Amino acid sequence: MNFENRDARGDKSSASPPRFATLAASGPHAPKSGPLNTPVVRASTIVYDSVEAYMKRHDGFYDDVIYGLYGTETTYALAEVVNALEGGHMSVVTSSGTAAIAIGFTSFLRAGDHALVSDCVYRSTRKFCEQTLSRLGVEVTYFDPLAMHRLAELFRPNTRVVYLESPGSLTFEVSDIRQATQIARGRGAVTLMDNTWATPVLFRPIEHGVDVSIESATKYLSGHSDVMLGTLTAGTREVYERLKETAGSWGNCAGPDDCYLVHRGLRTLDVRLERHQRNAEHLIEWLLRQPQVERVLYPAHETDAGHELWKRDYRGASGLFGVLLERGVEKKASALFDGLQLFKLGSSWGGYESLMVPAWPPAVRTCRPPPQDGYLIRVHAGLEDPADLIDDLGAAFGRLARATK
Repeated sequence: MNFENRDARGDKSSASPPRFATLAASGPHAPKSGPLNTPVVRASTIVYDSVEAYMKRHDGFYDDVIYGLYGTETTYALAEVVNALEGGHMSVVTSSGTAAIAIGFTSFLRAGDHALVSDCVYRSTRKFCEQTLSRLGVEVTYFDPLAMHRLAELFRPNTRVVYLESPGSLTFEVSDIRQATQIARGRGAVTLMDNTWATPVLFRPIEHGVDVSIESATKYLSGHSDVMLGTLTAGTREVYERLKETAGSWGNCAGPDDCYLVHRGLRTLDVRLERHQRNAEHLIEWLLRQPQVERVLYPAHETDAGHELWKRDYRGASGLFGVLLERGVEKKASALFDGLQLFKLGSSWGGYESLMVPAWPPAVRTCRPPPQDGYLIRVHAGLEDPADLIDDLGAAFGRLARATK
């Protein structure tokens, strides 16, 4: 993938908006004088110079600083940069990626409604649907992420939301987002998409008809494994207001220090993603030569089932992928993981460090079975030298070979 051709613009004229790398590094409103970085503004109370101004403060609920809960200048600065990358109307910053998911759902659903949710969603998303939405009187139906042509058959008169995640964060199915949004829009449903794997640098959901693009900023947007944050970007003003109101009603607040750290992380997002993809490609090339590996789940690889759709819609790939190992490995899996030096055994991904975790079993599916029998591990290629990462993997697979003799 040629990262130099990633372009946020519709043409090459100098009057057009800047490209992604420039947006991420400089933001939409880079200062010409004064502090280069947006200061961290910590505040709860905002004071006014007149009764009239105080009484009218809620007129600025959506766009102004009126109370610390709803955001300070630091929050809005991050929201504006994220929105510029997403190509939306405006973004709402939340306290975590899971908070963004919950706020997205509850902004458009109420008791008696029905939601359609991709069968490959993040485990916490599924947990929220089954433990929280169900208590709120919302019914959820899961759909096959690879059978979007059948999505229309699942709609009911009370279907209000279609929730997408592509690629799936464990099994990496690539969905036809254009087709899904066309079906949903024709039936009056709102579409939400978890876009954390690609980030808006590699895929812009709103350009494909999605109403709300969701990012776990904890991951690639931050890039340093030291922040909990999420974002929701709305395609229209109406959708933005719904999201902002719901976030406020739930008392959700993103800390200004975390906003600052994510804003700083965005400066290097484009170049980090390039390195993550390159490292992932090196690791996959090595892994596919190992006798214990059945196949790799990574849309950017030509052997992946979603490769053609990925080529059509995406500008590149991140560093997260799955590796399906032969059956029986699970009995000796500790030999693979114990003793790792560079790869860490830990949740999350999108940071500078490489991670490797068992991802299968368990797997929760109601529409489509696992990719095939075997033992799935999830790998995040970090920013280390790929030769050193391969040395670490070589030792791990050597231990596994000896343990399974």
